[in-house]
Amino acid sequence: MPKGRALGFGTRAVHTGEEPDFSSFGDVNAPIHLSSTFARRETGKPTAGLEYSRTGNPTRLALEKRLASLEGADHALAFSSGMAAETTLLMSVLSKGDHVVAENDLYGGTVRLFERTLAKFGVSFTYVDSRRPEAVEGALKRNTRVVWLESPTNPLMHVCDLRKICAIGSSAGAVTVVDNTFASPFLQNPLELGATVVAHSTTKFIGGHSDVIGGALMTSDSRLYESVKFNQNAIGAVPSPFDCYLLLRGSKTLHLRMKRHSENAAAVAEFLFRHPRFSAVHYPGLKSHPERALAMRQMRMPGGMLSAEMKGGIKEVERFLSRLRLFSVAESLGGVESLVEHPATMTHASLPKERRESLGIGDGLVRFSVGVEDAEDLIADLRAALR
Repeated sequence: MPKGRALGFGTRAVHTGEEPDFSSFGDVNAPIHLSSTFARRETGKPTAGLEYSRTGNPTRLALEKRLASLEGADHALAFSSGMAAETTLLMSVLSKGDHVVAENDLYGGTVRLFERTLAKFGVSFTYVDSRRPEAVEGALKRNTRVVWLESPTNPLMHVCDLRKICAIGSSAGAVTVVDNTFASPFLQNPLELGATVVAHSTTKFIGGHSDVIGGALMTSDSRLYESVKFNQNAIGAVPSPFDCYLLLRGSKTLHLRMKRHSENAAAVAEFLFRHPRFSAVHYPGLKSHPERALAMRQMRMPGGMLSAEMKGGIKEVERFLSRLRLFSVAESLGGVESLVEHPATMTHASLPKERRESLGIGDGLVRFSVGVEDAEDLIADLRAALR
């Protein structure tokens, strides 16, 4: 790699972790190391530091090196899913009696992990609207160990002041975690804003092709890294070498795809905002979004995710979704193809109805993951389904 000048994001996305090794074969792409174990000549000296693929694998190490570079972190750890990454992190930092302050508009699977798994081990949770930093500060307790944020949030696209809240968490001695899945490392880098850890479902924009499940944690806190790395090995929720290869391949075009995702999402958001069948559209790039100025300070572009509130309730939503042709009705997000889902019955169905509605996740809310197709075709599909 060239020395002296700092390399740009796109260059790092293509090259970091896959520098050709001319002492072997000079592979341009990192080989898929399928071996489950590694031979050594001396019993006390693992070859290249590798012992067993749960503990470390060359393809996974290449991926972790790239992920750390993309988030501007000293360290990265790859996992078999985003939920595996979250679970391993929290099991590394929390003990019985600890407390977590979390954004109230979180991915439903994260809330399920908090309340139906970790709560059984004596961990308590307080949920706040993180758009108000004073609410986060007011929720802190003497035993608060973690502040958990999403920005933009899933599915209402709230944006919080990461710099302010990370400073609040740091002053209280808490580990501040930002789930950066919606933004991706190309659009937002929370570590630069003071976060302790960045979490990703690499299934989404980093992989980018809806063909692999993965998760990752990035941090520059070396002590925390060593603790989580120990549990990465102890718990063993690691990705396969082939999964790592797919994520390496997908990440090479992250910067290109995120630009197109953002451009297309902006066009779709403007169309839905003007359409009479929708009462509200939530997208950080719209002038109507209350945190638009903050989003533009923290993010390079507004991203490829948005949600909209459809008039007429569940029956109208079902009619609309059944008539779409280019937008596939499916959970997940961040792939090159456009997806649409109904949070109340899909991604957030595990939340009680009263809780969903109190947050603003009503039966008319629809979430869009806008792909990289031609924007005019996506809008034509929406227009036809709404006609």
